[in-house]
Amino acid sequence: MRHIALVCGIVLILASTAKAQVNSGALLFGSPMPAFAAPATPADPPPSASALAGPAPAPTPEPAEPAPQGVYGVLQNYNWQVYVGFTHFVFYELPGVTGNLNGFNMSLVYYPHGGHFAGDGEFAAAFAPQGSVNTRIAMGVGGVRYRLEVARQIDVWAHGMGGGAKFLPQTAFGSENAFAFVAGGGVDLNSRHKRLGIRLQADMVGTRFFGTHQYNPKISAGVVYKF
Repeated sequence: MRHIALVCGIVLILASTAKAQVNSGALLFGSPMPAFAAPATPADPPPSASALAGPAPAPTPEPAEPAPQGVYGVLQNYNWQVYVGFTHFVFYELPGVTGNLNGFNMSLVYYPHGGHFAGDGEFAAAFAPQGSVNTRIAMGVGGVRYRLEVARQIDVWAHGMGGGAKFLPQTAFGSENAFAFVAGGGVDLNSRHKRLGIRLQADMVGTRFFGTHQYNPKISAGVVYKF
């Protein structure tokens, strides 16, 4: 009997030990207290249309202001002109004595500011047989010129000059040298770029040979180069 009681005691002790282990395991892996949930964070607002479209494009710069346009004259800024042409000169030598002379005409013109007024220098020489001798007259004059552009490729101009003239051969009527003046004008028919042109010119040449006055028409046609 004593042995049976000892066995029953051992069984009770083992049963109590097993129950205690089961309860402690429940405490370890699950709490009888309800779990408190973490406070919910507010949901992020939906992305705006601008965010979905990406970064805003950089503003387009406004076009720069055009450079101010200067006011230019109608005349090209070519300060110098050189002219060479054919000349026909009618020389009223003496009453009843007239010579028709042909030769050449050269001129150099300078416009200080490329405008309307210029300094003008001219040399002309003409020749013709008269009787048994060759008549020659040469003239060098200088003065002023005024020009005006009447169309895109057409200039008209006028000039007045004074200087000297020489007539050959020497005669018994007086000196071979005389004062001379020129008044007249012309027209320049310019090329597209206005450097080259055709010049038509008509002048009245006054001289005083042999103690009398001569008023002699002179016409010329040739080529002018402007630079």
